[in-house]
This record gives sequence, C-alpha cells and structure tokens, in this order.
Amino acid sequence: MTRIRRSLLDQRILLHWVLYGRLVLIASVIAVAALQRGGDGPLLAVLAASASIVSAELLWWLRRQGADGSLMRVGIQAAVDVVLVTALVHAMPQTTVAAAYILVIAAYALLLPLRGGLLVTLGATGLYLADALVLRGGVRETAFWAQALIFNVVFAAVTLLAARLREATSEQATLVRELDRVRLEASDILGNIHSGIVTVDGEGRLVFANATAERLLQLDAGALGGQPVLDVIKERSPELWSAVMYGIRGGPKVGRGEGRVTHADGRVFPIGLSTTTFRTGSDTTPSVTAIFTDISDSKLLGELHLRAERLSAVAELSASLAHEIRNPLASIRSSVEQLARSASAGEDEQILARLIVRESERLSRLLGEFLDFSRVRKTESEPFDLAELVDTVISLARAHPDVRDGTRIEHVGESAVLEGDEDLLHRVIQNLVLNSAQALAGTGRIVVRTGIVEADQLPEGAGIETAALLQVQDDGPGIPEEIRARIFEPFVSRREGGSGLGLAIVQRAVEAHRGLVFVESAEGEGTTFTIYLPVRWTAEHSA
Repeated sequence: MTRIRRSLLDQRILLHWVLYGRLVLIASVIAVAALQRGGDGPLLAVLAASASIVSAELLWWLRRQGADGSLMRVGIQAAVDVVLVTALVHAMPQTTVAAAYILVIAAYALLLPLRGGLLVTLGATGLYLADALVLRGGVRETAFWAQALIFNVVFAAVTLLAARLREATSEQATLVRELDRVRLEASDILGNIHSGIVTVDGEGRLVFANATAERLLQLDAGALGGQPVLDVIKERSPELWSAVMYGIRGGPKVGRGEGRVTHADGRVFPIGLSTTTFRTGSDTTPSVTAIFTDISDSKLLGELHLRAERLSAVAELSASLAHEIRNPLASIRSSVEQLARSASAGEDEQILARLIVRESERLSRLLGEFLDFSRVRKTESEPFDLAELVDTVISLARAHPDVRDGTRIEHVGESAVLEGDEDLLHRVIQNLVLNSAQALAGTGRIVVRTGIVEADQLPEGAGIETAALLQVQDDGPGIPEEIRARIFEPFVSRREGGSGLGLAIVQRAVEAHRGLVFVESAEGEGTTFTIYLPVRWTAEHSA
C-alpha cells in the first residue's frame, strides 16, 4: 500500500487535530441543520451523520497499534472535510466560514504529497466557485475572487513549507541516525576497552564509569551515578584520588602516573593512570576524566625481561671465569698429585694432598655447572609433543635417588605439540620435577600439567599467539619469602649444598624459547612453576 510522506510534525498528531477540527465542523453543521428545519436542513443532517461515521473510523484507525496511513484513507478524510466546509458556506453565505477552506488546504498540504494536496486545493476551489456561481447564481464581487485566489496561494505557501519541513526532517533523521551510530560505537568502545575510565565533576560526583573501571575499583556505577564518589576512590586508590583532586583544584593534567588499587579482599595491584580536565557550561570547577589500567602483567613481564638480561650478563661472566680458572686449577691438581706420590711425602702431606684434590674436583664440577649455565641455548627447533616428553622425564625421575618412595608424580593434561629444542626442555622439566621432589623429602604429590593456551589466557603483552603450557605443582613446604623474589638468580638455593644454578638454567632455557616462566608459592602451601612456550618458532624469533 502506498505510504503518505511525513512532515516534521508527526502524522498522527496532525490527523488528531484534523479530527478535532472536523468535530467542530460537524457540530456547526448540526446547529445549522437544526435552525433550518426545512430546505437544506435534512441534507445537512445527513452530511453531519456521514461525517461522524468517517470520524469514528479515523479515531478507530488512530488508536490501532502500528497502523500506517494510506493515500486513500487520508484522501477520503480530505473529501469529507471539503464537503463539510462547502455545506457550511452554502448554508451561511454571508459569514466568514469560507476561511475554513484555508485550514483544510493547509492541513492536507502537509499530510499529502504534492499531487494529493493539489487535488484537495482544486476540489475546495471548484466547490467554492460552483456553490457561488451555480447554486447561488451570478458573478461575485472582487473579494470573492480574491478569496478563491487566496486558497491557491495558501496551498503554494504551505506546499513550499512542507517541502522544507520534509527536507529538515530528512536531515534530522540522518543526524539522529548518525548520533545513534556514534553513541553505539562509543558505548561499545568504552564498554570493551581494557582501561578503566572514570569522570568526576567539580563537586566530586560520579558522572561516568565504564565496565572496566567498575571492575578495577569495585564500584557500582548504577548506584553511585550522580552521587559523591571521591571517598570511595580514595579508599580504593589514594594515588588515583590525588590525581583527580589535583585536576578539580585547577592543576594540570597527569600525563603518566602510577598508583595502586586495593580491593576489599586485600588484593593489591599496580595501575598506570592519566587524567584530563574540561569545563561544561557555566561550571566554576572543572570535571576530571581519569584513565587507568591494571599494569600487573606489564610489570611482571618487565621483571622477566630484566631478569633475563641479568642472567645473560652473569652467564657471560661465568663462562669467562670458568675458562680462566679451569686451566690453573687443573695445573694445581696435577702438581699436588705428583707431590703426594713423591717418596719424600709424609702421611700429613698425603692427607693434605687428597683434601686439595677432592676440593679441586668439587670446584671443577662447579665450574662445569657454570659452563653449562652459560651454554644454555636453543640449538634445534623440531616439532615434538610436550606431553610425551613429560611422560619420559617422569619415568626417569621416579628412578632418581632424590625421589623417595613416598613421593607421587602425576601427569595431567593433553597433547601439546610445539617447535623447540627437546633436549633443552628435557633439562627444564627434569630440574623442576627434581627440585619439587627434594622439597617434598618423600612425602607429597607432584602434578605436571600440559596443554595448549590461547592468547586471551596469557598475560597481556606476552606477544605469544598460541602457547604450550607446562606447569609443575607440588604440595610441599613452599619457598621462603626472603628468597622467593630471587629464586631464578644464580647461586640462590633453598637446598643446603645446592649450587643455585638449576632454576637459573630453567629461566635461560625458557627465555631461549621466547617463553615465560612464573612461580607462585606460599610457605606451607606448596609451589607452582608455570611456563608458557610459543608453539611455533618463527624466523623473527631466530633473528
């Protein structure tokens, strides 16, 4: 069905006003019919009754849900209104009722397209002229013809206005759609961005907080919207509160700052923050928008890279010292052995010689470990299944002297194929399993987990698309707090008599694979080492 065009005014509102105006016309026709009991009285009564039926149909249509107007329906309404006005003009020729034609023409010029409005105007003009010239006979005075001309001038003026209104309506609709699109895009961006965004006005009231800000600060933006929020922010993050207050008091924006957030459960994590200030309307104090991000992962990754750089420097120094010491040590040992075998050597000299040889052997083994530490490099890159490698290492570890009978070692997880140096990662798994076994001292359980981890499950900024997971967890005594932060440094050991190079070698081996290694431990609650290794070794990594 053909739809009528809409103006800036809503079609239904216009039709309601048309209905109200027609009811006035019907009442006027009924009043005139009552006064004219003879002559045109019965005809006027019939017209009033017909118009009432059409009005009832219009009212029913307007009250229907989702009803749309058609040219035919509105055209019928227009015809009824023109006939009613003509009947009143015919019944009361000496009055100014003819001015009602102007209202009818103007209304339907807005409701109907150009052709429909023109037909209404021509119909009104024709009936007006026919009534005056045919039914009542004779040519009228100048005012009569001016009235007919006014009908058409009004139509032309209203048609032009309607065209402008439709153009404005189209522009307005386009603008509204664009604003809705921008609003939706902005809401989508602010809703999914990983940074928290909080806006506080000059009075300290919460203006806006996105979902990330609610999560990081444990805020309920729905309950706090428009309410004072500075005390809550101060409780969660004093540094963020200080930055916001600095902006409210007229200070410059904070370009790059750091702070901490404390949750109700005691969890504390670092944030990076920045602020900007702006004024709206007649505000005497500026509003402040703070953008902040949980930088726990970036801090952790930064510490890992710094640790890797330190280990690399220590490895180079270890290699240099080992080579420098090894040759003189071999000469000393050879000389002492010869002196001990000489005929003049007494029993005391031989005891001292054996002591020197034994200690030189220990020192030589330590130098060998230094060299092993310095030579940790990824020399091959072949596909293999990490889960199968774990099973192999566990089988060998169960026969190792450090793994006592009360120690249970289990492998949990699924296949994890990656490209890497299988021999080097064999040493990594063996070191971690044996370290856990030594900590358990024959009582406890070791669980080794493997699997594939996607990028969204890795620390932010890890730079790994898909990683193989290697996790070694024990329920032993845990790592003492004083050495936990230094556990991967050379010569730091939690075991008496250990060289402190095992975990340093693990760190360097993981770094050689461009992976990440983390440790979680609490005294009395066990220790968990978690390693993420890229499943593919690209040319960029090899460079």
